[in-house]
Amino acid sequence: MQYIKLGNSELNVSRICMGCMGFGDSKNGQHSWTIDEEHSREIIKRGLELGVNFFDTAIGYQSGTSEQYVGRAIKDFADRDKIVLATKFLPRTQEEIASGISGQQHIEQMVNTSLKNLGMDYIDLYIYHMWDYETPLYDIMDGLNRVVKAGKVRYIGISNCFAYQLAKANALAEKEGFAKFVSIQGHYNLIFREEEREMAKLCAEDNIAMTPYSALASGRLSKHPGETSKRLEEDSYAKFKYDATAKQDNLIIERVAELADKRGVSMTEISLAWLLTKAASPVVGATKLSHIEGAVKAVDLVLTEKEIAYLEEPYVPHKLVGVMAQNTPAAAKETHVWSTGNQKIEKS
Repeated sequence: MQYIKLGNSELNVSRICMGCMGFGDSKNGQHSWTIDEEHSREIIKRGLELGVNFFDTAIGYQSGTSEQYVGRAIKDFADRDKIVLATKFLPRTQEEIASGISGQQHIEQMVNTSLKNLGMDYIDLYIYHMWDYETPLYDIMDGLNRVVKAGKVRYIGISNCFAYQLAKANALAEKEGFAKFVSIQGHYNLIFREEEREMAKLCAEDNIAMTPYSALASGRLSKHPGETSKRLEEDSYAKFKYDATAKQDNLIIERVAELADKRGVSMTEISLAWLLTKAASPVVGATKLSHIEGAVKAVDLVLTEKEIAYLEEPYVPHKLVGVMAQNTPAAAKETHVWSTGNQKIEKS
């Protein structure tokens, strides 16, 4: 395993971050492809054995049970001080807004709930899961700074935002003396490269770490065209993100398969080796031991400039999808419900 400093923080993270969205009690969540605690623990333990020290979860994953599974496994299998744990908080609900709960109060409640779920005293990287258009930015940044000052959070990150929003948020933080975002978790992979327009350039200039999610496009970049899986068949949100561009994306997927056969490695290794040339630590979801084992192998695979260009050449611009397809909540094209146990929020 290789390690890297996470942006402007003092966190040393493995080049692969284990995405824990697939862990949790599916009865309390929306995904039929999640796995139970016993199997989650096996995968976390194997990741630790392979040198993974960076784990990403969220309060919105399976009603908080993902956080619970991850917290218990880390307690049992690892030295907490050697682990970098990231989790995310959701925007205020309409009920909270109506009752006058401020952004600062909301963040305090969210972080306290996550700490309880995790069974931990602090969170290494606390991530603003999606832009809250109904809460003043000052309240968000002030609220995050308060939990950092209280010692509940070491550093803050952001997910699902535009480059101008990240720049605006960090400019406000600098002006007010607040904690600044050290990382961005955006949608970025070989078949969805829209982050390269502005976000990647901002991150390079300001030393903000990119830790992209959907690193394998929900499995599309790890399987030959025509192959399927339970997640490919049942993940409606992933279908929403990728089905419309499947024909043009398959040209790239075919090249991944071709290079994998030529190099004698898996498609996962090729896809992630490419992403590792662009990002600090991709978030790779794992619901099988083979998922994390394949991801870790990618760290040692070095692609040539010619191979990188060959993979990139067929790409054509994509429309923004999911959370990033909206400029305001009213513009959402499709919604999915994320439950934290005590609240539900519609997520596009």
